[in-house]
Amino acid sequence: MVKTILSIALFGLSAGVVNAQDTLQVQGTSPALYITHTVAKGENFYSLGRAYGISPKEIAAANKITMDQGLQLGHSLHIPLTSANFLQKADASGKPVYHKVAEKETLYRVSVNYNKVPLDNIRQWNSFQGDGLKKGSYVIVGYLKGNGGAAVPPPPPVAKEDPKPAAEEPRPAPPVETVKKEPVHKESEPHQNTESPAPVVAPPPPATSKPAVVNASADFEELYEQQTNGGKKVATEKGPGTWFKSNAVGKYYALHNTAPRGTIIKVTNPLNGKAIYAKVLDVIPQMKSNAGLIIKLSDSAMQALGSNENRFYCELSYDNN
Repeated sequence: MVKTILSIALFGLSAGVVNAQDTLQVQGTSPALYITHTVAKGENFYSLGRAYGISPKEIAAANKITMDQGLQLGHSLHIPLTSANFLQKADASGKPVYHKVAEKETLYRVSVNYNKVPLDNIRQWNSFQGDGLKKGSYVIVGYLKGNGGAAVPPPPPVAKEDPKPAAEEPRPAPPVETVKKEPVHKESEPHQNTESPAPVVAPPPPATSKPAVVNASADFEELYEQQTNGGKKVATEKGPGTWFKSNAVGKYYALHNTAPRGTIIKVTNPLNGKAIYAKVLDVIPQMKSNAGLIIKLSDSAMQALGSNENRFYCELSYDNN
């Protein structure tokens, strides 16, 4: 599997940088497009053909070898991108294939180099609102049919993953003595409260220009500061997100395609300035409904951001290593 560091191109004069694993970068120009794959233990022409949605004979021909020769461990192969396995329609789905933007390169030139893919398709896949590109950023130019050479099965449904984080970080049980005394306090509290002259109102917090962090998981914020060296080394993204149902209480979790599992991502809602810290559980499932998303948050995290939309615009920052 090709392992490269990718950054997703953003519209206008800004661009987000993403550290990615197991991503695909297109090589060559039309009609001779391809991606590269490093042969791993146990792989053969047939397993690669199934993984990349192309016939084993085409892989052999593209690399000028015969199927009788077999594959050598660690050898780099060219995997052709053809009409059979490289999808470039507006509603295409699969594993994204990226192009790295060169200096002074335009969106039109990218379209011409990659099968004259419609400009509107590129804008849709990358959530662009303009045609500006930044050197060194990455843009999606199509989708690979199949699993992209993954040697492991797809992740289980999110609902099965949710209880695990909660079990890993259980809340400490209250002391037995406190539990015994609790009913007595509950019975006496109403009489005390009704006789109280007036509640004491705490003074408002001092004004600040920083986003209002509403995450109840203070330990996630501390981990974020450790991972990013106090915010000095971060990758950023901007784009659409959505949510998934979770049973976790008091913690916020996320699905993300490039940040490794366990990474703490700071998610900001630019519409109201609220921000939370969420822990990455796994990648976003490769489904048509998830196309173009940069993150999926647990439902409690989405509510803490002050959003009730199925899709919402957000800004991300996290460790760039």
